[in-house]
Amino acid sequence: MSTTSRRDFLQHASIGVLAAAALAPPAGAVEPASPRGPATTDVHTPVPLPFAAKSLKGISERLIQSHWENNYVGAVKALNVIRGRLGDAVADAALAPYIYTGLKREQLLRTGSVVLHEYYFANLGGDGNAGAAVRSRIATSFGTFDAWEAEFRKIGAGLAGGSGWVMLGFNRHLGLLENYWLGDHATAPADTAPVLVMDMYEHAYQMDYGAAAAKYIDAFFANIRWDAVAARLTG
Repeated sequence: MSTTSRRDFLQHASIGVLAAAALAPPAGAVEPASPRGPATTDVHTPVPLPFAAKSLKGISERLIQSHWENNYVGAVKALNVIRGRLGDAVADAALAPYIYTGLKREQLLRTGSVVLHEYYFANLGGDGNAGAAVRSRIATSFGTFDAWEAEFRKIGAGLAGGSGWVMLGFNRHLGLLENYWLGDHATAPADTAPVLVMDMYEHAYQMDYGAAAAKYIDAFFANIRWDAVAARLTG
């Protein structure tokens, strides 16, 4: 290689090194995260009914199948669509904040519907007989098991003809086991683990009982799977 050619080669090589150094991120720099993380890309799969739809006492196969397919699976599908829309929207700098928060509101409602329905179906399919251990645990918080049941039923009766949920939950922050009134899918108390969930939206009983919500509440209690409730209490 001639002196001139060698000089040109070294000069071009030096320029290449400097350019690469200029393009490289500074030491310790963190690359920007993609807006397409699991919070906007996760696709939730519906959980099958944990019991045969025709096996419940006082709740028909037709009703429970419709409840699962139309209300629960419908909420799952809607949640998956909303997550995808959020993934598009978060990258759109021109999108008005009030439109984005509208999507976030829908995400909150659909998430609540999905989660509460999954707890609801999972605590059905039993014989309705609570064992001594779970009765004692509930009685510790409510004085007696019967006092707990009376309050739980009364909250349900108060929601009849409208919408909402009744939830026995353990509030981790307060260290309390309490019954809660939930006016919709987004009003669950903070830092509270569901223990027993009863759907009081009309779609949970109207097909079988019309406006006779009290009969549905009786049927709900006859089908509680208390081993699932006990597992949540100790989980």
